[in-house]
Amino acid sequence: MIFTNGCFDLLHLGHVDYLEKARQLGDKLVLGLNTDASISRIKGPTRPLQDEMSRARVMASLLFIDAVVFFDEDTPLELIEAVQPDILVKGDDYAVEQIVGHEVVQARGGSVQTVPLVKGYSTTNIVKKIENNINPNKA
Repeated sequence: MIFTNGCFDLLHLGHVDYLEKARQLGDKLVLGLNTDASISRIKGPTRPLQDEMSRARVMASLLFIDAVVFFDEDTPLELIEAVQPDILVKGDDYAVEQIVGHEVVQARGGSVQTVPLVKGYSTTNIVKKIENNINPNKA
C-alpha cells in the first residue's frame, strides 16, 4: 500500500503526473487529503479555493487513487500511523528526511520515496496567473 498526501486545491497536470507515478510504486494508493480547516491554517484565509467534499470527489474519480481519507491536523503523521503504508511518497521537492512520517514507515520496514515533479506547475502559480489576468496591475 502506498500513501501520499496533500491539499489538491486545483487539480492540474503536475498533480496527475505525480499521483500516477506514486501509484506505479505499489498495488493500492491511499491519498490523505487536508481538510478545509487545515488548509486555511497552513495556506491562509483565502484557501482552499474548493471545499473538501469537492476536492475529495475529484480526487476519488482518478483511476489510480484507491481511497481518499481526510486529515484535519497540520501534518498527516497521525493518519500515516493509522494507515501503516508500505510506501510513503512525496514529490522530489522534499528530501526523504523532510517527509512527515518517514520514521514511522521506515521503522516498520517500509520505504519512503520521492517522485519527479513536472516543472512549472503549482496551484499557487495558477492562482497568481488568474489574479494577474483579472487585475493586470497587480504584480
